[in-house]
Amino acid sequence: MMAKASPDSSASSDELFDVVDTSDRVIGQASRREVHARGLFHRAVHILIHNADGHFFLQRRSPDKDTFPDCWDSSCTGHVDAGEDYPAAARRELGEELGWHDHTLALRPLLKLSACPETGHEFIQIYVAGPLAGPFTLHPGEISEGRWIGPDELEAQIKESPDRFAGSMRHLWLHHRTEILAAITR
Repeated sequence: MMAKASPDSSASSDELFDVVDTSDRVIGQASRREVHARGLFHRAVHILIHNADGHFFLQRRSPDKDTFPDCWDSSCTGHVDAGEDYPAAARRELGEELGWHDHTLALRPLLKLSACPETGHEFIQIYVAGPLAGPFTLHPGEISEGRWIGPDELEAQIKESPDRFAGSMRHLWLHHRTEILAAITR
């Protein structure tokens, strides 16, 4: 089952992010544009939503995104705003990107990726949520469509067509698949 986006506005290049050091400690702030242009370390969240069948909901990034346009990515992703912590950013992004405002949904922290070129210089806190079937209301400035996919099919598609997936999604899946699958069976 695919999900389609409804009209709205896109993220601003004037968003303000915390700039962090190699230990994820805040050392300053900069605009989204500057952070991405200079490759500064900053923070993000990824949420992997699974359903009762063990399939994951993936989003296809909007063609207007400044990084990895039109690529498949985690269920919900986003930057941590200046002064915000990882859990608050995850809840905010669920509402903004997927229209999911139910704060009783358990977001289980899975792991934290270190900032590196493969993550776009982001420290990424990964959360797992589910089982959950939606419905989702996709933000069109962020997501052009969504779909459910099984782990084996996801693995095959990433290996067959890696450029169809955002860099951090490829990195996350290829290096941490075992931990992700263990987390959804708990």
